[in-house]
Amino acid sequence: MSRVLTRASALLAALCLLLLSAAQTPRAAAAALDPFTGYLMAHFTGESATGEQVYFAHSRDGLTWRDLNNGAPVLLSTIGTRGVRDPSLLRSPTGDRYWIVATDLRIASGTSWNDAANRGSTSLVVWESRDLVNWSAPWLINVAGAIPGAGNAWAPEAIYNQATGDYVVYWATNSLRDGVTKHRIWYVRTSDFRSFTAPQLYIERPGGGQGIIDTQIVEVPGSVGGYRYYRASADGHITIEASNSILGSWTTLGNLSHLGISNGTGGGNVVEGPMWMQFNGRNEWALWLDQYATGRGYMPVTSSNLGSVTNFRTRTDYQLGASRKRHGSILSLTAAEESAVLGRWGATTPANRIQAYTHQDRYVRHANYDVRIDANVNPAQDAQFRVVPGLADAAGVSFESVNYPGHYLRHYGFDFVLAANDGSSVFAADATFRQVAGLGNSSWSSFRSYNYPDRYVRHYNYQLRLDPVNDAQARNDATFRLTS
Repeated sequence: MSRVLTRASALLAALCLLLLSAAQTPRAAAAALDPFTGYLMAHFTGESATGEQVYFAHSRDGLTWRDLNNGAPVLLSTIGTRGVRDPSLLRSPTGDRYWIVATDLRIASGTSWNDAANRGSTSLVVWESRDLVNWSAPWLINVAGAIPGAGNAWAPEAIYNQATGDYVVYWATNSLRDGVTKHRIWYVRTSDFRSFTAPQLYIERPGGGQGIIDTQIVEVPGSVGGYRYYRASADGHITIEASNSILGSWTTLGNLSHLGISNGTGGGNVVEGPMWMQFNGRNEWALWLDQYATGRGYMPVTSSNLGSVTNFRTRTDYQLGASRKRHGSILSLTAAEESAVLGRWGATTPANRIQAYTHQDRYVRHANYDVRIDANVNPAQDAQFRVVPGLADAAGVSFESVNYPGHYLRHYGFDFVLAANDGSSVFAADATFRQVAGLGNSSWSSFRSYNYPDRYVRHYNYQLRLDPVNDAQARNDATFRLTS
């Protein structure tokens, strides 16, 4: 009996300690342990004017996706090459911080692939957030600068390494080594994505000029298939490897050639950018593959046992939404995270044009961040804005650019520019207006400045200005109509 009581007492004490520990767990850390209810994909769309930026898409089942933020970019790079590709999205182990790490590259600027590979940026672009909604300004980390002859730093990924208590950031760099110039995978370690160790060679394919890019690692629970970690890489094939240590030795399991899938060797469906995703609540994984050769974007192959490549099967029961989704990453979301993401990016706000009353073939548009009225605007999105509650006063309105989300029409020195919201009260006031009956035609609208209430938005010589309105011409020039 005494042994039973002793055991019961011990169990009770352990239970009390567990409950106390749970009660003292920070809310963010507890949220990371909540069941997952959805998925968030970070991706880019291609080499269009704004395609090489960060886009978000959401899914409830992991197969049917909806573009967020009305299909516009969520984050824009304003540093380095001013474009990003291959965004990698990750969460800290405690769930209180998130990062996006991306390739600093913008082919749409006119850069050739040869220049990008041999004389491109050796830095990665990083954003940080505490809630997946509010993101820091981006910064650069020059991870490949110390690699002799490095020509680039492409397709970065990051994973938390429990063995060392920090993150392993890995990417592909093209450089000369042992007499051969080709892409190899390198890595650094970091705890804050700002300072990092010296780059170390991570993966090199033997023999001649066979390079490797686009490696992504997934951690699996309970060593399903016999290993804790699996990685997929584009190296002529889509090669699958496995290990119980991120920085230890890896075992090659095979490739996907039996499915008619390659990275250029042996024809078939030529793909790149492998992207892992575990289906929430079950031991099943999708490996999404970017069909770049045909321009069709991602397709999934799935498996319930990653221990053998023969367990993968192709899927056709998926929908990717309106935009083409290129090389990115997928994060499973808790209910709280999903609610926050959809609350910020999920609503559909219609796009509007701002038509001039006196020149009804002309619309307000931005061009190189200047603002004017023009006819036949090309691209059309330069003249499209989302009318949102005023940044300084919700009773007013602000005008957010469709193709430069986070950028608003604001007055500066009484001239108008398109500028990124810097979060300041001055910016908010300069970008807020009162919509009133049109001064030149009451069935149209005029927009009075929030912080200069004696001035209105008007055009003068086709340029948009903030001016006092003292005569009939000015009243007409300060009259506009919102059209869908």
